[in-house]
Amino acid sequence: MAEDEDTQYNNSNRAFLQAFIARNPLTFEDAKPILAAIFSAHEKREILAEDITQPDFNSYISAANNAISQFDLEIRSTYHQTTRSRVYALVNSTSDPITQLATIHTADEISFLKRVLDAMFETYNTQRHEVMAITSMQAIKLAKPSTEDRRQTQGGTETQGSAGQGLTMGEAEKMMTTLVEEGWFEKSQKGYYSLSPRALMELRGWLWETYNDMDEDEEDEGAPKRIKQCFACKEIITTGQRCPKKTCPCRLHDICTENFFRTQKSRKCPLCETDWTGNDFVGERVAVSTQAKKRRSGSGLARRQSTVAVEEEDDADVTQDDDQAEEDDEG
Repeated sequence: MAEDEDTQYNNSNRAFLQAFIARNPLTFEDAKPILAAIFSAHEKREILAEDITQPDFNSYISAANNAISQFDLEIRSTYHQTTRSRVYALVNSTSDPITQLATIHTADEISFLKRVLDAMFETYNTQRHEVMAITSMQAIKLAKPSTEDRRQTQGGTETQGSAGQGLTMGEAEKMMTTLVEEGWFEKSQKGYYSLSPRALMELRGWLWETYNDMDEDEEDEGAPKRIKQCFACKEIITTGQRCPKKTCPCRLHDICTENFFRTQKSRKCPLCETDWTGNDFVGERVAVSTQAKKRRSGSGLARRQSTVAVEEEDDADVTQDDDQAEEDDEG
């Protein structure tokens, strides 16, 4: 059907772009009924969603990109980390994405978002626990800035316009819901918030620069790498599998694992050659499996508190919040 369309950018292209912006992001399956309706109106005959082909979709994506490139906008695509479906999103190709968010959110909301991202990629992303996700309870605890955050505000490093007062718990909870609705976060069935494919595409450079202290093409072995790439597809990984050796940086998406090892002689880590168990995780399963182990062990609150006291400092918050989540489940 794509070849039957006018070669010039026309009203059908404009209608598609408007629909894309209203629903951003989209998959091909999401776009099929939209294009079917547009084709039906354009050709004055009924076109069914199942009649829409990938080339039809690709031609409209290409036309849209040509039209919006002058505004520093681009429709990009990536694979969803768990479903492997290709996701298309409209992203700003030049400006700081946090600055972009500031056009529709208050300064205190942006400061809260930064605290949530810091929690995802610093507090809950250690060598022992690469969770890179956050629960509603953990997010609500970040509604107010910490003492250190307030000192930064007084020093002039807080988000411009922010009074440093933070949000109420209700406002923080609403902000998390809004970020899901806007396509920046995803919320799992177990209640964990993580970055969506759209966010990973648009925030890629910012995440790498903010949390890795180095550019993507640099190979400084001494620099901390909190943001890691899947060894197979080279995309940022926030959920999947990791090498059992804690110091090894090799990570693989679940959806990349089978295809990758199918081409290998053995199921070993491609970097350090440790046996790849498939039972060492990245993402919310780290926290979930930790909770499950604690339930099986039958440890009481007193024992958990003593355990927290002797764990490494950078893992303390993760353990405490896991305990709280366990108590909530029991309640």
